[in-house]
Amino acid sequence: MRTIGVVLFPGFELLDVYGPLEILGMWPDQFQLRMVAETSPATESGMGPASVVDDLFSDDKDYDALLIPGGAGTRTEVNNPIMLDWLKRKSEAAEYVTTVCTGSAILAKTGLLDGRKATTNKIAFEWVTTCGPDVDWQKQARWVEDGKYFTSSGVSAGMDMALGFIAHLMGQEAAEQTADWAEYDWHQDAGWDPFAGKVGLV
Repeated sequence: MRTIGVVLFPGFELLDVYGPLEILGMWPDQFQLRMVAETSPATESGMGPASVVDDLFSDDKDYDALLIPGGAGTRTEVNNPIMLDWLKRKSEAAEYVTTVCTGSAILAKTGLLDGRKATTNKIAFEWVTTCGPDVDWQKQARWVEDGKYFTSSGVSAGMDMALGFIAHLMGQEAAEQTADWAEYDWHQDAGWDPFAGKVGLV
């Protein structure tokens, strides 16, 4: 059983969170899912609906893995010293750290991705890369695995990454079974990324 800490902040992207959680939540004997935020007992997404928080930063709990979503709120969080300090400490302690979309900007700002390969939302690629100039940003990738760090492209890419994460932990058959349960057409090739070309990155 691994505990997954889902890092919430005002303005997070709904699918960045609930896409991967739908995938991981299909294995309740493998993953315990916990919502964690700085202060608020309920954190409002960029789309409006709020999510109830299980843990606060001040609880100082450790997690086996972290999930960091993107969303408009990342523009604020990359300059939030409380977020960056907590995230760096908890990421160093975690077995795995995963990001979706512009969530990689927050992780990059901690310095933990320096010298590692990572990716992010392609429309926001130029901005995100300024948050981690020493990161080896991959312009064309659906998701990227580098050591314990799994980073993914925009929004829906988090579901493909989550399935890749399951394949890494539990095997390919388990990941394919999960995709079938969700009736989801999993892009198994981590390099599949038509969106990089659409915005002129490649």
